[in-house]
Amino acid sequence: MVTIPKIIEVKAIAPYTLWLKYANGESGVVDLSKWSGTGIFKKWDDREYFQKVFIPTDHQAVAWDHELELCPNSLYLELIGEKYEEYAAHQ
Repeated sequence: MVTIPKIIEVKAIAPYTLWLKYANGESGVVDLSKWSGTGIFKKWDDREYFQKVFIPTDHQAVAWDHELELCPNSLYLELIGEKYEEYAAHQ
């Protein structure tokens, strides 16, 4: 079974842009603008709302509230620029 590192820190650094840090030391920036302005992601148009990103203590996610959460595993793969199959192949 392939394990993706646990997310340990997240910060909103610009509109639609997050800085992420994982337990294995990997960190970097992920651009979420491809989702902006659509569906529930319209909430991100409010810069103050976007700045409130956090990691819930009861489960692993990147969240703004209990309605808008992103999978930290998907964000990790985007951060390192790999698809799951590519990542799993070298684990």
